[in-house]
Amino acid sequence: MKASWEKIEKNQGVLTIEVEADQVSVALDKAFKKVALKANIPGFRKGKVPRSIFEAKFGVESLYQDALDILLPEAYVQAVKETEIDPIDRPEVDVQLMEKGQPLKFTAKVEVKPEVQLGEYKGIEVADTSKEVSTEELAEELTKLQQRHAELVVIEEGQAENGDATIIDFEGFVDEVAFEGGKGERHALELGSNSFIPGFEAQVVGMSIGDDKDIEVTFPEDYQAEELKGKVAIFKVKLHEIKRKNLPELDDEFAKDVSEFDTLEEFKADLSKRLAVKNEQASKRDKENQIVEQIASAAEVAIPQVMIDVEVDQMLVDFENRLKSQGMSLEMYFQFSGQSEDVLKTQMSGDAEKRVRNNLVLEAVAKAEGIVISEDELNEEIEKMAESYKRTVVEIRSILAANGNLEGMKLELLVKKTIDFLVDNSKAVPASA
Repeated sequence: MKASWEKIEKNQGVLTIEVEADQVSVALDKAFKKVALKANIPGFRKGKVPRSIFEAKFGVESLYQDALDILLPEAYVQAVKETEIDPIDRPEVDVQLMEKGQPLKFTAKVEVKPEVQLGEYKGIEVADTSKEVSTEELAEELTKLQQRHAELVVIEEGQAENGDATIIDFEGFVDEVAFEGGKGERHALELGSNSFIPGFEAQVVGMSIGDDKDIEVTFPEDYQAEELKGKVAIFKVKLHEIKRKNLPELDDEFAKDVSEFDTLEEFKADLSKRLAVKNEQASKRDKENQIVEQIASAAEVAIPQVMIDVEVDQMLVDFENRLKSQGMSLEMYFQFSGQSEDVLKTQMSGDAEKRVRNNLVLEAVAKAEGIVISEDELNEEIEKMAESYKRTVVEIRSILAANGNLEGMKLELLVKKTIDFLVDNSKAVPASA
């Protein structure tokens, strides 16, 4: 096989590929065996028709498409490897010659990863944001633990407060007409969670059990339902139940309940150590982010839209998985937030472009510095995964390979290794400087 690459503009180019005639012949044989199984020719059972009779009746051209389906994918992958290009989208294939006894000739218009012009990336000055664990920070963490272990107590009398878990009925009307999706019965709503239309939850605050109330809100201009965008709505709300968090006392019993320690002081000492580790990790991440931000800003690169779109799609998948882990679907999120998929994707596009830029720049640094991931380093990461998931190394590697994630793992490891290199070659300065 012969392959050549010619850049035509920016990140686009054309692969010109030629596959030898004998390979074309082999593919035509395979195509015939496949088609002959379905060919209906009087006097012959399916799969038993001679090749000469088949071609006389249908023409050898009837085999070309099946032969191309066999030849093109393999030839394209091989050409990509030979020319060492890095495609980022599906190719536009144009078959120029496909005949029996002749080589296959075709071109593939391909968009590849853009070239990066690096600026300065060594000796970058970064602010040292490390900090000691403060008394306020420790107290805040203890309060979070109290909230997490709080008991929900039914409130028989009194008014709903921010943070309460309530059960409500509601029905929404626009111009006195009920709208689709605006009704719910015995719906659980935590006040202050911002899961409903802006302004709704704040007006439930102050209601008592059994109260009926008309709540007026205005739908956001970017609400997913076109007919509700910017509209004023009245929700008829009935409050059935209020539950309030009863925080446990911060004492030795609390320490025993939430930890392995017998006294609150021992638990606080351990918590302080863990917060110190957390702060150190946060400082490290901040330093890394500062460095990547600076070298990405100093680099020049034209990012293809397709790379941003792919990253947005991946971010949407990740977001949906996080929602599922919280017991919510993407559709429910759109209903409660008033957003649509298009709006959410638009909001994600800025971060997606930043991620793509950062990764491209880091890959360019790795290439410039000869940073690579060895098989030993890859195997070490796979061994960690195997231990974590209680599977064998062979099983994990097989799963990663089958899902096409092996190269993605290598890229993640390369990015981490490159960031470590940049941190080692940076200069720390006081945060106030």
